[in-house]
Amino acid sequence: MKTLALIEYFNRILPLDEKEIAFVEEIFKERKVKKRQFILQQGEICKQNTYVLEGCFRMYLVDPNGKEHNLQFAIENWWIGDIGSFHSNTPSKLNIEAIENSIILQVKKEDQLKLFTNYPKFYQIFRVLTENSMVGLQRRVLQNISATAEERYIDFLEKHPNLFNRISNVQIASYLGVTPEFLSTIRKKIAKS
Repeated sequence: MKTLALIEYFNRILPLDEKEIAFVEEIFKERKVKKRQFILQQGEICKQNTYVLEGCFRMYLVDPNGKEHNLQFAIENWWIGDIGSFHSNTPSKLNIEAIENSIILQVKKEDQLKLFTNYPKFYQIFRVLTENSMVGLQRRVLQNISATAEERYIDFLEKHPNLFNRISNVQIASYLGVTPEFLSTIRKKIAKS
């Protein structure tokens, strides 16, 4: 039962009863994704909310000059998706790509709405998820406007030690908003101190 990890995840927020568990098992669909495979590409509408069971993903934007800007990474027990596209039913400006061979659980928007309607407890669960996401986003924005690149890198290492060996330095640099060369300089400086 692949949904077990997701059910345990939900139970840590609010315990589920048997009917709620059965509905989660019914509406969340397992999908295997190969490394470098997309679950969302720019121009598509994000029609599913995605929970990562195994593997690693990145969400990124490609600017008009062809440069990639990583916005988010997601590993086991994390959620990933273009929330703006998902809720407004508009084409996404983002790409979501597997960095590793992965297994995910996805729920369609209409099924997630049924989850909320049939089992109001999930409003509370997803409210907590959304609030946690907003806190993280606000923290990242504040850090980007007030911290040095070195401070952002150190914070990234401290907050995400389990990501460090799973993504490339180029992807970390993109996430931090620096060039790979500048990140290399930062890493050398930190290693010396």
